[in-house]
Amino acid sequence: MSKKLLLGDEAIAQAAIDAGISGVYAYPGTPSTEITEYIQDNKTAIERGIHSKWTANEKTSMEAALGMSYAGKRALVCMKHVGLNVASDAFINSAITGVNGGLVVVVADDPSMHSSQNEQDSRFYGKFSMIPILEPSSQQEAYDMVRYGFELSELLEYPVMLRITTRLAHSRAGIEAKAPSEENKLSLPTDMRQFVLLPAIARKRYKMLIEAQDKMMSISEQSTYNTYHEGDDFSLGIICCGISINYLLENYPENNCPYTYIKLSQYPAPQEMIKKLEKQCDEILVLEEGYPLLEEQLTDYFGKGKKIKGRLDGSLPRDGELSPDLVAIALGIKTPQEKKTPELVTARPPALCAGCGHQDLYAAMNEVLEAHGDGHVFSDIGCYTLGALPPYQTINTCVDMGASITMAKGAADAGLFPAIAVIGDSTFTHSGMTGLLDAVNDETNIVVIISDNDSVSMTGGQESSASGKLEPICAGLGVDPAHIRTIIPHRKNHEEMKKIIADEIEYKGVSVIIPSRDCIQKVMRDKRKNRTVVKTDCKK
Repeated sequence: MSKKLLLGDEAIAQAAIDAGISGVYAYPGTPSTEITEYIQDNKTAIERGIHSKWTANEKTSMEAALGMSYAGKRALVCMKHVGLNVASDAFINSAITGVNGGLVVVVADDPSMHSSQNEQDSRFYGKFSMIPILEPSSQQEAYDMVRYGFELSELLEYPVMLRITTRLAHSRAGIEAKAPSEENKLSLPTDMRQFVLLPAIARKRYKMLIEAQDKMMSISEQSTYNTYHEGDDFSLGIICCGISINYLLENYPENNCPYTYIKLSQYPAPQEMIKKLEKQCDEILVLEEGYPLLEEQLTDYFGKGKKIKGRLDGSLPRDGELSPDLVAIALGIKTPQEKKTPELVTARPPALCAGCGHQDLYAAMNEVLEAHGDGHVFSDIGCYTLGALPPYQTINTCVDMGASITMAKGAADAGLFPAIAVIGDSTFTHSGMTGLLDAVNDETNIVVIISDNDSVSMTGGQESSASGKLEPICAGLGVDPAHIRTIIPHRKNHEEMKKIIADEIEYKGVSVIIPSRDCIQKVMRDKRKNRTVVKTDCKK
């Protein structure tokens, strides 16, 4: 064994390498990004040739990983919670096909929406798909669960979800790494029709998935990750899901919690263990990070005869992250009064970096749009979303990846003029191309601005799938090349930018403007990487 100090994301990555993966597939998305970055930079992973290039989006990640599993190899898929929405078609159907090589899907949820547009709970996807879910409570458990997850996946012949949250992903702890395993050998499925989801085959595969539920439950009941801790006070029983066990025990630093509690980190939730708690205790408090998935199940299962406490009954807030203080309040433990923030300290909202090309784009857009009024700009997920804030306040929407173009199209269909979409280069190839194709096919009167900074800048400057390809992609989708306009967004080109935007607004059809200028942070990182070290003789 070797000891390492790692983020939760890094512990997962190290475990995957040690578990013998042949590939990791992911699109950058906080708080999951560091998993893939760690594998990309890991010496062992590089020497072994583990596939680790970024994909165009989460759907392609899931499908490529399923393809690697088809070939008998172990594959890891990583995404944030909203990325699972994009991958859901392949993800849900992978539970019907099953797997050949082990397949672990890591989904990083973001309660409190630190860097996301919602705080959905991915356990619902796992339950909906009827596959096992692992929810670690520590970095060490995250490491151990990845290795266990691959073994479980191959034992059951189904994918396994590993669900983490921001707090675990981005906090650091010591972990003990185990001896690495060798990669699987190439081997095709014994049933060559397993992955062919024609209705006749899919119906059989679905029956197999249903029949596998008893085995999944039996394994969960016996799992060392689900444990029963008996206390002396039976007025209350507590179920701690994943990381929430830490919030409970931080209120009992001497490990002297008087109540019986279950530490639950593997799903399906162990029924016999929960039944035992229900019989032993008067009330049940459910601590779960995210939505009240288990609380709803228990409320339905036990009915009105047993009081189930948690997020639904107001014992805990309905939204946001849990904390030791929130759990203390639910337990009736007095907590220190919240310290007031000094009036001198004010919140600093996020802002575009100094020298960012998006700033110069918005400055030009705002001047052009003065003649048309507010409410004409549809935007997307990326750094440029900060154009909604002062001093620009240019954009009017930000819903999901790729929605800028399709929402602009819908608004134009409704008669809005002008209808302008602002999307980033990476977001465009993630999920904007199909919207542009719709607009071309309908000859919609919209202007699509692809603000190109040649990286996935919001998540750390990863390589963009769109790099060097935007113009030919747009032409290939049918945009008239005469109305694919490129420019460097810079103050010295301010008047030219204004003229191009104004001209394309007046064009009756689909036009694309590509303001292209490297992300300022990427430029600085590249300079640091390429900087040469000059040796000097300090003795002189």
